Amino acid sequence: MAQQELKRNLKNRHVQLIAIGGTIGTGLFLGSGKAIQLAGPSIVFAYFIVGIAVFFVMRALGELLLSKAGYQSFTDITEDYLGPRAAFVTGWTYWFCWIMIAMADIIAVGIYVQYWFDIPQWIPVIICLIILLGLNLLTVKSFGELEFWFALIKVVTILALIAIGIILLVVGFKTNTGEVTLKNIWGYGGIFPNGISGFLLSFQMVVFAYVGVEVVGVSAAETSNPEKNIPSAINKIPLRILFFYIGALLALLCINPWTGLSAAESPFVKTFSLVGIPVAAGIINFVVLTSAASGCNSGMFSTSRILYNLGRNNQGPSNLAKLNKNHVPSNALFISTLVVSVGALLSKLIPEQAFGIVTTISAICFIWVWGVILICHIKYKKTQPQLHEQSKFKAPFTPFINYAVLTLFALILIVMLFADETRPALLLTPLWFILLFAVYASRRRNKATK
Repeated sequence: MAQQELKRNLKNRHVQLIAIGGTIGTGLFLGSGKAIQLAGPSIVFAYFIVGIAVFFVMRALGELLLSKAGYQSFTDITEDYLGPRAAFVTGWTYWFCWIMIAMADIIAVGIYVQYWFDIPQWIPVIICLIILLGLNLLTVKSFGELEFWFALIKVVTILALIAIGIILLVVGFKTNTGEVTLKNIWGYGGIFPNGISGFLLSFQMVVFAYVGVEVVGVSAAETSNPEKNIPSAINKIPLRILFFYIGALLALLCINPWTGLSAAESPFVKTFSLVGIPVAAGIINFVVLTSAASGCNSGMFSTSRILYNLGRNNQGPSNLAKLNKNHVPSNALFISTLVVSVGALLSKLIPEQAFGIVTTISAICFIWVWGVILICHIKYKKTQPQLHEQSKFKAPFTPFINYAVLTLFALILIVMLFADETRPALLLTPLWFILLFAVYASRRRNKATK
């Protein structure tokens, strides 16, 4: 039925900016402070390595999505190549990933608002959720427009930081901490001041900085021209990594030595304050606030579409697949918003630990999802060689690069065992997968007895 189909109202500019919004978020604006403290200047290499790995994941996803017209997300792909059980587990895990991201971002919104207003943290959290829910209930075009402007604010901020960094470098500007110079990058203990261990321990937060980039794949069903728009968005990822991440980090490290940046605050706020820009802290606080709202907005969009597909594919309650008059999966959106609102409770009960716990769980689950995409692509190339040969968007260096990236992801998970902050979440996360496998087995038994 026509009313039960998602509306293809996202234009190319929406998809491009959604892709940028997915690669720039709380992980960069806030998490980079903690990552820099762990790794020092070598954090640049960590962002580069993970960024390139994610690009190859996206190339694999892009080829798979365009290999069959009926694919609406990578859960459809997973069912074709790894079976219904893997699709069930991966689909619900991806929903859980985005729930964790949205929770982290909505917790951040409450913290940022407290910069201006001395009110309980949960109040702005609930207000923001209601606003985003209302906008997402209208049309998919509303989501696209909102994310377009959110992403634009982030892009302008990073462009300003890089431009200011270059100008200060050329004129030899002096801040309270010293001269702006390239020597600040290696002059405080070298490139690896905390050794290889510090470098490796930073990877968890770096992975979290990139989570969400595959939202391009989730929105594939709602693009007006996926054959053109999806490859265009994916192929721009390396340029975005080099410019927005590596460029921004180098600017930060030139203006301010890594030893002067704190894990407890945004390095962007700190840097703009150092260069003497009036009301800099307030301006950047507004930027990180919109960034967090953007992350939550993407989370609500993604989780509702994931639940819609789970309901449509009989991997969840059928009422999740119902659309409202605006062709929006309203039931799925309400449920996701309700679960995300648990973030308000977490911010009240465990305010200092909440962000770290949810970001770690999110990173672990995203590694699972990205790994499944790579494994599906390996199987696709083996079982569908004719489709691979006919593809106009072949993933490069396969299957070697698939195995290399999978090895990197395995190493990152092993490293998480050695950090006190990430170990509890890593040990608890398998319970989620045990639960999903148990639920799937129960559903199979119930169907068999009917």
